[in-house]
Amino acid sequence: MLGFFAAMTARPRLKLIEHSLPLEAINAASSREKSVRHGHPSTLHLWWARRPLAACRAVIFAQLVDDPSAWKEKFPTAEDQAKERRRLHKVIEEMVEWPKSNAKDQMRFERAIVAARYEIARSVAWGLDEEPPTGPEAVIEYLQEKGPPVYDPFCGGGSIPLEAQRLGLRAYGSDLNPVAVLITKALIEFPPKFAGLSPVHPEAKKERSLTGHQWEGGAGLAEDVRRYGEWMRDQAEKQIGHLYPRATLLDGSKATVIAWLWARTVASPDPAQKGAHVPLAASFALSSKVAEETIIVPVKDATAEDGWRFTVKSTDVTKAELQIAASGTKGAGKGSNFVCLLSGATISGNYIKAEGKAGRMGARLMAVVAERTRSRVYITPTEAEEFAAKVLRPIVPELEQATPERLTGGTCFAYGLTTYDKLFTSRQLTALTTFSDLVGETREKVLADAMGAHAFANHPDPDLPLADGGTGAAAYADVVATYLAFIVDRMVDRHSSLTRWDPNPTGFAPKIANTFSRQALPMVWDFAEGNPFSSSSGNLLDAADWVAKVIDRSIQSGWGLARAIDAPKNSYPVRPTVISTDPPYYDNIGYADLSDFFYVWLRRSLKDVHKDLFRRLVTPKNEELVATSYRHDGKEGAEKHFMDGMGEALAAMRKASADAPLAIYYAFKQSEVRDDGVLSPGWAAFLQAVVNSGLQVDGTWPIRTELSNRMIASGTNALASSVVLVCRTRPEDARVIGVRDFQRELKPVMKQAIEDHQKAGVPLPDRRQAAIGPGIGIFSKYAWVREIDDSKMSVARALALINREIDEALSEGTEALDPETRFALEWYEINGYKLVEKGAGTAISQLMSFNLTEGRMNSSGLFRSRGGDAKLLTRGEMQETDPRWSPSRDGSFTVWEMAQHMARVFHAEEGGVDDAGRILAESRRSGPDVLLVAERLFEIATNKGDNDEALAWNQLQTAWPEIERAADRAEEAGIGSAPVQAQFDFPALP
Repeated sequence: MLGFFAAMTARPRLKLIEHSLPLEAINAASSREKSVRHGHPSTLHLWWARRPLAACRAVIFAQLVDDPSAWKEKFPTAEDQAKERRRLHKVIEEMVEWPKSNAKDQMRFERAIVAARYEIARSVAWGLDEEPPTGPEAVIEYLQEKGPPVYDPFCGGGSIPLEAQRLGLRAYGSDLNPVAVLITKALIEFPPKFAGLSPVHPEAKKERSLTGHQWEGGAGLAEDVRRYGEWMRDQAEKQIGHLYPRATLLDGSKATVIAWLWARTVASPDPAQKGAHVPLAASFALSSKVAEETIIVPVKDATAEDGWRFTVKSTDVTKAELQIAASGTKGAGKGSNFVCLLSGATISGNYIKAEGKAGRMGARLMAVVAERTRSRVYITPTEAEEFAAKVLRPIVPELEQATPERLTGGTCFAYGLTTYDKLFTSRQLTALTTFSDLVGETREKVLADAMGAHAFANHPDPDLPLADGGTGAAAYADVVATYLAFIVDRMVDRHSSLTRWDPNPTGFAPKIANTFSRQALPMVWDFAEGNPFSSSSGNLLDAADWVAKVIDRSIQSGWGLARAIDAPKNSYPVRPTVISTDPPYYDNIGYADLSDFFYVWLRRSLKDVHKDLFRRLVTPKNEELVATSYRHDGKEGAEKHFMDGMGEALAAMRKASADAPLAIYYAFKQSEVRDDGVLSPGWAAFLQAVVNSGLQVDGTWPIRTELSNRMIASGTNALASSVVLVCRTRPEDARVIGVRDFQRELKPVMKQAIEDHQKAGVPLPDRRQAAIGPGIGIFSKYAWVREIDDSKMSVARALALINREIDEALSEGTEALDPETRFALEWYEINGYKLVEKGAGTAISQLMSFNLTEGRMNSSGLFRSRGGDAKLLTRGEMQETDPRWSPSRDGSFTVWEMAQHMARVFHAEEGGVDDAGRILAESRRSGPDVLLVAERLFEIATNKGDNDEALAWNQLQTAWPEIERAADRAEEAGIGSAPVQAQFDFPALP
């Protein structure tokens, strides 16, 4: 290992990540990975803003593999280097795709990982001037012995250490947050310790179907987690199963209940109602699926409690009724305003908060959902069913900790849910404490079974616990108990009064949505109480199966270690090391506040198993590197806390990493580019901390991790959700440079970077972010940059200058476009698509500068000057002007027209990529110009704040590779090489 770093110190070698990455493949795989379900490591335990494994795997690989230019004796020419680079990119493309569950896909993935390990081992061996190993096992042994360890000091959900381990390297992770540490341990420490062992559960050995089963990898441990999870479930049902009675259907038959749906209530503020409680329901819709529409109908009934009751309607539900039901009793305007069911009086949010804080908020059962074969049945609730939920509320000291009073995204604290035990109904609390208590009881059963199992028969120290480094029966029982506690946490996420009933989840039957549908603990008015003993969402057996499937597909070899360490105080147990990390993002997410929801339950279940992790009552807050104003005496104090702490953490990383490049993720959002013309504090503060720590930025790579449908639904144009900063240590003898020298050096570098990224097909939003790397690289390679007044230039000021150069570089090239297109770009930048009254004179003046006439522009099909007014036509208006437009039909079409019509058909409900490809096929030579116009329009629209227009152009240029492939298909079908009028033949207009 030391030889690797000694070689690097003597001659730092350029790594692949410092030159290029196959971003399109990485981004596509990262986005698709978000929809992967069973067996994916992210499903072991919820963690917020987890980096996709595909991105982590690719980044670590590119950090460790040499760029071909580092070995000129092996790749002497630029052509040789480019060819080798393409081969390495292909290795990345093969390994980033998460495999499906079928054997063929699993084998393909494993082959790709084996190839990736070899490439890393080859770079290590070349650096040590020795031959690389051959054979999969030899490569792993070599990497474990001589390869560099990878360390993530902000390990979070464990993605980075896990992927380092998958690539054959020793993986280290640490975090301030004990929940994060335990998740990472469960991913990288525990599975290799007990790989290849047969299960210890007696029934697993008895069952004939498992006789002769080869317990490879984590299969044995996974089987035990399933078996003991089932035993835990059976024991719980014996104790509390009577609290979950079956429902009686209209025909008198019985059915298992999936969920009880409740609405919170408060006393009506109308004095005439004499304190009667009324429901606060955000929705009365139960199912919006076609032919299965079902709603809850509140009915005034003088004989009922408080003068009203609920009934369920599931036949002849009209669209109007469904629409009304979807609004519940919500009042007008935003926020928690409701309407009194009895009088129509407004119930204000402040009134509800006061009632909640006073402990006067109640709940009424709205409906019961039962399961039948392949369907749901919705039942009007009875008094008996409501009474069944009124159980004696257990006292749970571990849960008597405060919920977050403030939380980005929303918190329920203001409504009286001020401690964690208040987030659960009495029945939920009873069930969850029963499950939690059974974790310890089940551990003792596992221990007894393991002591008599063949796998641990000759172990030298079977009683040594896991926390002390044990690998015998006691340690095994501790591991199984940990996974069982994760099962309980899955139940906690589905069984709180902050869950809701989702009437129409995409692709699924109506079900209970989990507590953390987003990164917050917001108030939920009509909540769903699930049945842990059903076979539907939130049942315990399913929770056990989710956890077991992750273990079954876990990594079974290699060193892994995770510890609880505060990053600024980290002295690094192993050094030198390769740093790859995903640190907190200024003021974005308060992981500590969110994770307490799980911590209090984990502590209850595991405080005797993981004593060091759960010695506190809650997770540490003040040390967390998040700029939280209310914790650090206002905005300035919060920024100082972040800057100081992040600076210390980064300096510690620099010292531990020797000369290896560091990879640091930042949750970059497009909105962070500018905020009213000023760079946002998060991005600038983070980069300032990087520079202050003595690091030099070599590159910035945008990693897109959001699903395209989420991007469209949110209306944002920010495709890249993370930027990976590639850094090296700044030389100690770095000199000072003046601002004018800095600007002179900046301009050609920015221009070249934009050109290189354009040639590489990097989409425009990503291109801007990627170009920041070379710019900030120039800034950070100097000790500091001197302003004209001799002051030290800040990162925020440097970023402003860099962005100015990026703007200029991105706008270059339009001078070669046709004059109509150049005029349209300029007009749009000034006026958009709005009608400019009395704007004809201005238009004529502008047209003259492009050597154009008013008549020529009016006949162009993209502009209209009439009656003294002027207007640039929208895509819809252009279609109305010429519904049959195509390049082949328009003998003198402009690039603007082609771009607008491609955008129009691309975003149509039908056709999309294929129709855009057919237009491109008719004039392939215009493609680069169309892309340039799309990129420029995105820039202009973004600066104008026209998010919908920016999104349209963003999506078009992002999909360009797909459009080009569609154009290839169209050309093969004869479009572009033969008359194509028929392809765009619309019916004659009346």
